[in-house]
Amino acid sequence: MTFNITRRQALLGGASIAAAVALGGVHPAFADADRTKIVVRVDKDLVNLDPANRSGPVDLNVIWSVQQGLISFKPNSTEWELDAAEELVQVNDKEIRFKLRPGLTFTGGYGELTAEDVKFSFERFIKPDAEGKAVTYAKDWAALDQVEVTGPLEGRILLKSPAPALYSIALADGSGRIVSKKAFDKLGEKAIATQLIGSGPYILREWTPREQFVLEINPEYKGPIKPHFQQIVGKPIGEQKTAEIAFQSGEIDFTAVDPENAKALAALPDSIVTEIPAIDYVWFGPNIEKAPFDNIKVRQALRLAVDIEGILQGAYSGLYPRANSLLAESLLGYWKDAPVYQRDIEGAKKLLAEAGLESGFKTRLTIESTARYQAIAQIIQANLADVGIEVEIESLESAAYWALGENDASKDLELSLIKYNGKFDPSFQTQWFTSEQVGQWNWQRYKNADFDALHAKGATTVDPAERAKIYVDAQKLLDESAAFIWITHNLNAFASRNWLKPGVLPNGNNWLYTAFSETSA
Repeated sequence: MTFNITRRQALLGGASIAAAVALGGVHPAFADADRTKIVVRVDKDLVNLDPANRSGPVDLNVIWSVQQGLISFKPNSTEWELDAAEELVQVNDKEIRFKLRPGLTFTGGYGELTAEDVKFSFERFIKPDAEGKAVTYAKDWAALDQVEVTGPLEGRILLKSPAPALYSIALADGSGRIVSKKAFDKLGEKAIATQLIGSGPYILREWTPREQFVLEINPEYKGPIKPHFQQIVGKPIGEQKTAEIAFQSGEIDFTAVDPENAKALAALPDSIVTEIPAIDYVWFGPNIEKAPFDNIKVRQALRLAVDIEGILQGAYSGLYPRANSLLAESLLGYWKDAPVYQRDIEGAKKLLAEAGLESGFKTRLTIESTARYQAIAQIIQANLADVGIEVEIESLESAAYWALGENDASKDLELSLIKYNGKFDPSFQTQWFTSEQVGQWNWQRYKNADFDALHAKGATTVDPAERAKIYVDAQKLLDESAAFIWITHNLNAFASRNWLKPGVLPNGNNWLYTAFSETSA
């Protein structure tokens, strides 16, 4: 028996994945699959294809496919390999020398990729635009002094200070993509947000907003990467359940899925499910500038009142690992001996009494409106009620929630539940908790000069062992503040056809479309 659910049926509440498995069979399209192309699901539409102003992983994954960097990440790894660069040499702590491969050309008739393009692309991050505004990812190149062109294909990256994170945060990442200066000068910054000009393995053949984008092999590409598929189609599907049903019905070949549904999807005859521990960080905490949370005893009481294991069971089906500190286990600076706080209702009540709040108080917990975050909030609400704290849940749509990072809107928060995506260098994670981020993304409004100094020191320290100790010490300060109640680093799960080998980086959010291939290839 065949089983086919359209996206419209799914939206109207079509059969569950489990039911689909029970019915058995395979979508007819599977039998004669076109192995020259794949269809992947992305959780949102493209927004901005300018690498300096990209909106997130969906944009970046396409940018990576079309534009080259001096280096790029290896498939399924945090290590890098040469890309547009034929040579890349760290001369000393503040100088990197590069030599480009000859014959690399931009699409659209914009000529050869040269050292001038490298200079233009990187120095954009440290030069405000005509309106005096910095690019979105300016901090990625904060250590850059200048790029000196020493020949048509050669140059020197000169830094103001050592920057050990530069390779993973900038050069191999989106901020290291090389933009055609000629194209930028002709089209302008606004146009390059939607017209992607590159020298990489793919071209962006089509982008129909809210429907799909199409990547196609670049016939003029002369670089080292050998993409397998002639065409990659991306379909934006926001709802996870809808995406999973679309996968089961054969509309898509690859998608992120809820780990809770992994077993059902893996039972499909043509499917495999892969799980990858994530490096995100999910936590909740108070605005420590607001009473009564300016009293550390109240913050410590919150930490003892909340049942993290109960949250992991109730909101994450017991499948996600617990987080006890900022940095995930796979990252430099992981604090393996971080304290594991267990629920202690009497201990929490005692601390509240010592703070003069034995009768409790009322507060508000602000969350992004998703089913999972609603579940977490309700558990927190019930936990805090047990110690006399009455919690009102404020659930905001995504745009309104993330607007709290603008114009000092976070000053009005009381409690907030937050999830940030991680990157491969610990300095990316610690930056959001510095004093200068208060009013932007430091919603706990945590200010500590010692933490700021450790963040700055870690960003310029080259020795890995010394850097690791710096980041452990920084996490100890976060712990001492009791402003951050860690929940999980998340778990990534992906469903794909059993003939498809995905190219997913270890953070789970970033995919190398150029590395997707057939398992037999």
